[in-house]
Amino acid sequence: MDFDPATLKYDADGLIPAIAQEAGTGDVLMMAWMNAAAVARTLQSGRVTYWSRSRQSFWVKGESSGHVQELVEMRVDCDRDCLLLLVRQTGPACHTNRRSCFYTALRDGAEVEIMAPVTAP
Repeated sequence: MDFDPATLKYDADGLIPAIAQEAGTGDVLMMAWMNAAAVARTLQSGRVTYWSRSRQSFWVKGESSGHVQELVEMRVDCDRDCLLLLVRQTGPACHTNRRSCFYTALRDGAEVEIMAPVTAP
């Protein structure tokens, strides 16, 4: 059976959350939004394409930064309302220059940074 992005459950704005996970390590890198066209573009090109809510345009991860996400596998959750993208990440995934956007932990009621920005070689 061929996959049709229209069979996913999108929110009222036509978007679905997409979680990017490093295929090799299992590290959760980031969460962003996709619409049906971004899903189709990602599957066609192999380069992860998101929908920017602030710019109202497509956003190919790494297009300006060089921190590319190459799609290894796309998974659909049981309710068809969330995607898991297994990717090969080149460079940091976060705009703060960290490997992951999830660099703050809540420990004993306090926020603790658990990941430093990547430094240039």
